[in-house]
Amino acid sequence: MTFAPKNRVTLDYIALRIVATPEWADIVTAQLGELPFDTFEETEDGFNAYIRAQDWNDDLEAEVRDMTQMFPFSYTATRIESQNWNAVWEANFEPVRIGDFVNIRAEHHPAVADVRFDLLVQPKMAFGTGHHETTHMVVSMMEKINFADQQVFDYGCGTGILAIVAAKLGAAHIDAVDIELPSYESTLENCHINNVTNISAFFGDINAVPLAQYGIILANINRNVIVASLDALHKRAKSNAIILFSGFLTEDEPILLAAFAPLGWQHQQTIQRGKWLAMRVAKAV
Repeated sequence: MTFAPKNRVTLDYIALRIVATPEWADIVTAQLGELPFDTFEETEDGFNAYIRAQDWNDDLEAEVRDMTQMFPFSYTATRIESQNWNAVWEANFEPVRIGDFVNIRAEHHPAVADVRFDLLVQPKMAFGTGHHETTHMVVSMMEKINFADQQVFDYGCGTGILAIVAAKLGAAHIDAVDIELPSYESTLENCHINNVTNISAFFGDINAVPLAQYGIILANINRNVIVASLDALHKRAKSNAIILFSGFLTEDEPILLAAFAPLGWQHQQTIQRGKWLAMRVAKAV
């Protein structure tokens, strides 16, 4: 079962080429993540940040320019026409392997036999190919969780890779939602090419998904969205539900732990990759 968006649009993007040293690149990424940038791609001398052209304006550019006064980085902006995007992305996409658990590749890469799950993604304008530290960490944490027969919620699904891994691990059903149209469309396509039929994809915010009770929730978004959504996620979590969070930096951990406390959520684990964190928490009975 899927739900189509009401309005289909063709999007051009603005690519910011950010030049920053490794110790500052993650911090600048987090700062830009608070703005309407929806995809980040590492480069040899920094990273690229992508934003819909319709969201890029003089005021937003002024904010980015002001950031260069606070953090040591430089940037150049380039417009990417929507019809050229897939070729640009595919040309730079490389497979991602997470131990002997998951390999994530495009169709033009050879299959891998010595992993538990060899998964395909169409590398379009959607976050979650496994390259970013946050996706990598959540996938690795999923390996140690029993998904058998669980109802799962993927909040901010991007390419749908987390939902697809949950399906491969035996989840009964997964609801996946993303506020970005390319992510919604990418999830549908990637479910199809991975022969996954038990994922319902929704286009919109959390309210686009009918209220349900989940045993496992996956939320790889960013700190502000997580904190703003905690009450809504709490209502959707069953007793003893497991929740995996990522999309935030090391300095954000105290903020999140303080936000979890009033809900009675139990912090079980934090892992780190670079400057990024992923957390496992459980809803109390």
